[in-house]
Amino acid sequence: MGATKDILLGKIRGGEPMTMRQQIKLVSLLSYPAILAQFSSVIMQYIDTAMVGHLGAAAGASIGLVSTCLWLFGGFGMALCSGFSVQVAQYIGARMNSSARNVLRQGIFSCLIFSGALAIIGVLVSGHLPYWLGGTEEIAANASKYFLINALFLPMMQLDWMSATMLQCSGNMKIPSILSILMCVLDVIFNYIFIYLLGMGVPGAALGTGLAEAVTALLMFYFLAVRSPELKLTSEKGSFIPEKETLTKATNISAPMFLENIVMRGAHIASTIIVAPLGTIAIAANAFAITAESLCYMPGYGIGDAATTLVGQSIGANRKKLANRFAWITTGGGMVVMTALSVLMFIFAPQMMGFLTPDPEVIALGAKVLRIEAFAETMYAASIVANGACIGAGDTLIPSIMNFASMWIVRIIPAAILAPKIGLVGFWIAMCVELNFRGIIFLLRLKGKRWMEKGIVSRGSEEASSVLSEGRVD
Repeated sequence: MGATKDILLGKIRGGEPMTMRQQIKLVSLLSYPAILAQFSSVIMQYIDTAMVGHLGAAAGASIGLVSTCLWLFGGFGMALCSGFSVQVAQYIGARMNSSARNVLRQGIFSCLIFSGALAIIGVLVSGHLPYWLGGTEEIAANASKYFLINALFLPMMQLDWMSATMLQCSGNMKIPSILSILMCVLDVIFNYIFIYLLGMGVPGAALGTGLAEAVTALLMFYFLAVRSPELKLTSEKGSFIPEKETLTKATNISAPMFLENIVMRGAHIASTIIVAPLGTIAIAANAFAITAESLCYMPGYGIGDAATTLVGQSIGANRKKLANRFAWITTGGGMVVMTALSVLMFIFAPQMMGFLTPDPEVIALGAKVLRIEAFAETMYAASIVANGACIGAGDTLIPSIMNFASMWIVRIIPAAILAPKIGLVGFWIAMCVELNFRGIIFLLRLKGKRWMEKGIVSRGSEEASSVLSEGRVD
């Protein structure tokens, strides 16, 4: 199966024609390991949440209170990763592997420095953050400790994300998937030790997850730097100090994503502030329902990773028609998968919530909002995968603006009006409407094809020009 994938990826890089059947097969070969990795991530979230949830609603609420801020920090790290990984994908597509490795070195250095700075900021604000978000004394202490421990592990998390993303952009979805499953297993073991055996409770959940991430990060980096045929760093010497050209390209890709992360995660933080006055039960139900819903939407992010790889390599090989076809195949596939999962989520919403918490009030409220959200998953899939395709092409500015307008105008404003009147249900109704709107505008973005005009690879090298001189461009 791996040989088939490599042959089909070689057809992209070599300018060879591909049948629709081959394109669909390649999408499947790249998507299923990425989906598996996302599922393992979801399972890890379920395990974390279930272990903490059985400590009581207050414990779950303490995590839910600061989770959005952790997403904000993580979003900055992922945005910076994309600035370098998109370059790597396009260089590999252009058969410029040496240039890809140079970008990789500079990306590793830049991301570790950046994540170290984020960790320091996280440590400094951890004591005040729960109160800024409207948390009560009942949950603030545990929330602060949970955020602090996660902040300390940010550099290791960044190394894991960078290594996994680079492997995926080279076409290697298998290793990140296997190691994600390993991380899930380690998370269970470490969480059991720290939460229950050592009696650390909520802080133990953060410590267990952080250690699992650290072990996985080191293994992921080994397979990237030593074992990857395209990207291993042991085959040649090079500088880790960022160069102006590489940083400029990374900034052009990452800057809109940084802005998007601020406005999107800022919107999630605003959501937390909207939900917080509704009480501990609502905060816990909201946090647990978001975790439960992730079982439905995380496969979309796996397919989105495949879209980024396929579109990036196709753009790098100067095959825009092929990139467009891959974008639509992956987006359609994501919509089918998430629609099927949304049906299951609607049917089994009470059971999904019951796995995460024994509190009957939290289960009832969480199941109600999950069934509302089931009607948004199809279009949510469209926005996730189409955005992944745009990232592969280096198109990040317009999608970021689209996400901003959708989140703040279509979700947050109505949510702020509805939540005080009809509670958490009103908040999730606003979310459902917004996700459907977002999916529609991303489908329109794909249809317009202007998203493919952002190719960033310079094909002036002898290695690249040898490909283009053969005239094999779709």
